[in-house]
Amino acid sequence: MRQDLATPDSETIRAIIAAERHREGPLLPILHALQAEYDHIPESALPLIAEALALTRAEVHGVVTFYHDFREAPAGRHVVKVCRAEACQSMGANDMAARLLDLLGLDGYGTLPDGSVTVEPVYCLGLCACAPAAMVDGTLLGRADSPAIAAKLAKAEAPA
Repeated sequence: MRQDLATPDSETIRAIIAAERHREGPLLPILHALQAEYDHIPESALPLIAEALALTRAEVHGVVTFYHDFREAPAGRHVVKVCRAEACQSMGANDMAARLLDLLGLDGYGTLPDGSVTVEPVYCLGLCACAPAAMVDGTLLGRADSPAIAAKLAKAEAPA
């Protein structure tokens, strides 16, 4: 877990819910606020949100898992998003992703045990003409390959 993240507590979660509850369609604003606070949606928040909004826990969980930008666990210090849309797949994204995961020592998408990197699939980064595409810490990479992504990560981890 990253050292700069707050530890989820029910008092803070309830305060976030109360602050966003008045909005029209408050579930998404509440989830965004929780993610901003904790870098993920804490499991302990789901029943509190459900109770406050008269929803089932399953309904809240369904929304959290439907939107790929919501996380159920904190991300690593660096986040790599690999496009999995058809244009990128046709240009080798599957092989590129497999090589990247192998290079990083990950068995599948997820976060390295040391919390340094999270690799996750996304479904279109809008760079179809430059496929395969990836995003490293918010920077788009067209015609991405695993060595270029690894180099970008190494540069990001290097002391300033």
